[in-house]
This record gives sequence, C-alpha cells and structure tokens, in this order.
Amino acid sequence: MDFYLGIDFGTSGARGMVVDEEASIQAQVRYPFQDSPAAVTPKIWQEALFVLVQQIPDQLRREIKAIAINGTSSTVLLVDAAGNPTDAPLLYNDARGSLVLEHLRSIAPPNHTVLSATSSLAKLLWMRQQPSFSEARYFLHQADWLAFLLHGQLGISDYHNALKLGYDVEELKYPEWLEKLQIPIQLPKVLPPGTPIAQLRPEIADKFGFRRDCLVCAGTTDSIAAFLASGAKLPGEAVTSLGSTLVLKLLSRTRVEDARYGIYSHRLGDLWLTGGASNTGGAVLKQFFTNTELESLSREIDASKASELDYYPLLKVGDRFPINDPNLPPRLSPRPDNPVEFLHGLLESIARIEARGYELLQQMGADKLSRVYTAGGGAANDTWTAIRARHLQVPVVASVYTEAAYGTALLAMGGGIKGEQE
Repeated sequence: MDFYLGIDFGTSGARGMVVDEEASIQAQVRYPFQDSPAAVTPKIWQEALFVLVQQIPDQLRREIKAIAINGTSSTVLLVDAAGNPTDAPLLYNDARGSLVLEHLRSIAPPNHTVLSATSSLAKLLWMRQQPSFSEARYFLHQADWLAFLLHGQLGISDYHNALKLGYDVEELKYPEWLEKLQIPIQLPKVLPPGTPIAQLRPEIADKFGFRRDCLVCAGTTDSIAAFLASGAKLPGEAVTSLGSTLVLKLLSRTRVEDARYGIYSHRLGDLWLTGGASNTGGAVLKQFFTNTELESLSREIDASKASELDYYPLLKVGDRFPINDPNLPPRLSPRPDNPVEFLHGLLESIARIEARGYELLQQMGADKLSRVYTAGGGAANDTWTAIRARHLQVPVVASVYTEAAYGTALLAMGGGIKGEQE
C-alpha cells in the first residue's frame, strides 16, 4: 500500500502525519519547540524535520510515496550557493520591512499584497540592505528550504508561499514591476502546490529507510494546509484558524485583494481562497491564562450574553487584518478583577474581530459566508464557538481534521498520484 507524509511547521512546533490511499491517518508525530518562536533557528527546524521523520514507524516509511511540507507564511531566509543560511531568518510577523515600504509603494501597484511590513518582498528588500546579503544566492521561504533539505534542489517554491513575494498567481509569473527591482539574487522558481519536484536525496532515503523513488512535492503555507484539512469545499465556506494568531480563509469565486486591509487571495484550483491574518488570537489568551484555566473559566461563561468589555487583544503594537496598521495599540483595559469576566471580554473581542474580517471580505466582493469550519487549538473551546456563532450568524463547526499536517499529507497524495501519471 502507498502512504503519504505531510509535515507542518507552525510557530510552536512541527508535526508530521502519514495517510494511506483512502486519506485515513496511519501515524502522527510531533516535535515541540522549547523556545519562543523568535529563538527557533534553521538548525532547530532541520533537527525537527529529521527527528519527525525518524519517529515514523519503519514499515510505514518504507511505503511512503510522496512528502510535502508547509511552513508559516512569509517566514523567509537567505541562503548561499550550498543552501546554508547566511543570516537569521525573518519570521512571519517580523515588521522590519516597514522601513522599506515607502520605496516599495513607488514600485508595486496600489494596494498590492506586498505593501505590508510583514510581506516576503518587504523582508527581502530590508535584507538587501544588510551586510550579509552579499553572501546570499537564493531567497527562500521556510517550506522551500525544508523541502530542499530532502530533495537537494535550491530555489524552488510554490504559489501559495510566493504570493506575498509578489508572484502573480493569476498569470503564473513574476510581474514586470518586480523584475524592474533587479534583485541580484535568485528568486524561487514557482510551482503549483503539490507538484512533484524531485525524488528524495539518495542519502536521505537510505539513512531513514524510505524508498528511493519517494517524491518531494511543492508545499504550501500552514493556514492553507489547515484549510485543505478542514473539509470546506464550496464557495461561501470558510475556515478560521484559531492558533497563536487568527487567520480567516473564505472560498470564493471572486479574487479579492486589498493591502489597505491586509486582504489577499490565494489560488486554489479554479477558486480563490480569500482572507487575512490578524495578530490577535491564542497567544494573547496564553499571556493571561494557562490551558487548564482557559478550560475551567470558559465553562463559567454564559455564551448567550454579550460581554460589555471592548478590547483589541494584541501582544504588542500592530495588526495586519482587518485593520492593517503597524502602529495599532493593544486595548486590554479596563481589566475586571473577576477572571471569568476578563476571559469573556477577550473571547468576545476576538470573535468581534473575526466577524469584522468576514464582513469586510464580503463587502469587497467575496461569496456570502455560509459556514465556518474551525481549526487550531481554539476549535476545542465550546464556549468560544458559541460566542463566535452569535457574532457570525452562520453555522460554526469543527473542521473534519484540524491538523495542517493532514492537509499537507493530502497535498502530497495529490502529488504522488500526479507523479505516477507523468
């Protein structure tokens, strides 16, 4: 029997999932990061990748036909000709690119996706000004570099990761305005997600007991992988990922883009996955409550009643969507003495931001919201689900599968079948 491996690199750790030809899960493996996301280096990513692979039972590894990897969107790094990082990566939420936004505005079309302090292109232009840039030969996303460790070919990406680099996902090419920047290093060659790139490097196949013809496929981003896992298929269906941050994705027949609000669309076959990502979410909750407290206090909240507290819960200044403002201050006061009331206010406020996000997507021309699937840790909180359903006014259900690694395994399966046909 053939098996397929999906690997998910999130902010708190890496996960791997093996599925069979029926898309049933055969194995799950994890590698939690001990440090804060900012302290996690490419060396730790590499270690996580190979520890995950090692944890998969031998008999499954021998039958894995294809592998795909997702990474956090706009987590990027520069590497030399041998693929070694030349400097620390810039993570998904790193806003140093704000220093080059004025320059970027003079080149990119108005309201383009790249016109954000955290876009891959803004990060690249910031990196270009650093002394270490002279050693760099390739600009890669996290998922690109991790896949390179497996297949050995540098400079290959997918059109989900490359969207915020400025790649034109409608025309499937780099636009002329981007070519005019004359960036003196290699931008990735961009493939559709799930496209077979190459077989595993023979030394990797032999070391870990994979078959020699195991394919490594072009990857995706973590939130799109979560969408693929969810079960959402029809225009109007959406997935909210309630992880460290809040990510909305709405399936639409219309492509919607507007950098003023942090809205962008990914291509998904013949449809568009339109949405945005807010810096609010689970990371803010965890600043104030342990997981146990979140569970017990949530049970004491009456989800049918609205909290009168109006917060904008952020860990630090700045949000990306539905308000795209790097200087937006967090609003976490007044803070009541009663922790149940405080948590109610936080959950209600994040639900309000989610509802505003979907409202905005529909105002911009996306399909009418009909159902919301939920992925990420927040999906397990029934009280929060009820609060969100009250704000969203549509059915809110748990995703069929919530793990991004599962969605990435489905991508690998598609790639494996494609590889067979070629």
